[in-house]
Amino acid sequence: MSYHDTVRKHRRLAILRHLEQCGEYTSNASILTDVLAGVGVHSTRAQVTTELIWLQDNGFVRLTDHGEFVVATATQDGVEVARGLSVHPDIQRPRPRV
Repeated sequence: MSYHDTVRKHRRLAILRHLEQCGEYTSNASILTDVLAGVGVHSTRAQVTTELIWLQDNGFVRLTDHGEFVVATATQDGVEVARGLSVHPDIQRPRPRV
């Protein structure tokens, strides 16, 4: 697995974990970009949007396009991956929370 594939898997997990912790499991792409930087997964807005589309295509989030910004809401499957209750080969499995 390449470095970029590893970062992509971590980016997807970090997005889901943030959404899992948000009220109504919802956040926007701009905030997610800042959150990812805060956890050491620096990402461009385009990278975040690309991953959100991938997560939507795979049933882990629902997206609402508001023109200038995109809002993501985690699905039940997305929350389960964020909590480590289910796994997907293209999303990093979370470590146990202490």
